[in-house]
Amino acid sequence: MSVAAPPAASTAKSPAIRDSQRIYSIAELAREFAVTPRTIRFYEDEGLIKPRRQGLQRLYSAGDRARLSWILRGKRLGFALAEIKQLLDLYQVDRTGLQQMRELLRRSRLHIEDLERRRRDLDAQIGEFKDVETHVAAELRQRGADPDGDESK
Repeated sequence: MSVAAPPAASTAKSPAIRDSQRIYSIAELAREFAVTPRTIRFYEDEGLIKPRRQGLQRLYSAGDRARLSWILRGKRLGFALAEIKQLLDLYQVDRTGLQQMRELLRRSRLHIEDLERRRRDLDAQIGEFKDVETHVAAELRQRGADPDGDESK
């Protein structure tokens, strides 16, 4: 059973509005995203995030937090920092996010093509090593040596 909030509470800001106005410290963001404060300062130096300053203290907005999340995800996906910055900056040009999403889709497809090419190259290289392994093991057996034995011990 739910209980109605008292009249004074009904004028309070909703959680969504409150969260969008929340301020984060560098320590909070570092802890949340499992990175060092130095990493966050590096992204700031690179112009990827721009916290407000209060004296020497950095104050990160919900927007900065969201950008940091995108930066870290982009890095995990293999995007270069310059690419990430360009993608993030597109949102400043088109607040609907459509241009940003189209560019992200285009670049994601390019990355997929590159990764698939590298996977083919790795598969070919693995195949070559397996051939070498098979031939060398057969030659060792033909010479009366155990291919898995280590005589250097």
